[in-house]
Amino acid sequence: MSAVAGRSPTSGRRTADRLGGDAGAGLIGTSAAVTVFLVFLLFAVQILIGLYGRSVVTGAAYDGAHSVAGARVDHTDPDAVARAQATAEDRMRQQLGEVGSRATFDWSGTDGATVVLRVQTDNPRFSIPGLTGPLSTDHIDRTVQVRVEQVR
Repeated sequence: MSAVAGRSPTSGRRTADRLGGDAGAGLIGTSAAVTVFLVFLLFAVQILIGLYGRSVVTGAAYDGAHSVAGARVDHTDPDAVARAQATAEDRMRQQLGEVGSRATFDWSGTDGATVVLRVQTDNPRFSIPGLTGPLSTDHIDRTVQVRVEQVR
């Protein structure tokens, strides 16, 4: 066996094994899979936040409309109804937190027999700033209708 000066016969084989092997080949595939997983996770979190926001706004709207439609409010007195609506709006804004500070409340469909409340607000976003775009869960527009309670 002849050896090149200063090198053992196995050193050339080790270099060829390192260059021709598949060690580390899964790093790119794994990185891509983790990135895709995180994007799907971000999308799922955004959808869940949107659904949660819609359900909270709907619940607060029903609570506010029920409080105005209650038997404790004299529905023949417009001032009493306006005071009840203002109190309900304050309570709904507290329930909704930061989303409630941007919300608009429309009681224009209310009459002597029904209380109609329309709540409009923007849903909070959970996304990367550079990847924002319009989603179907961005704006919440809920209208609730409750019959006025009458004492018998």
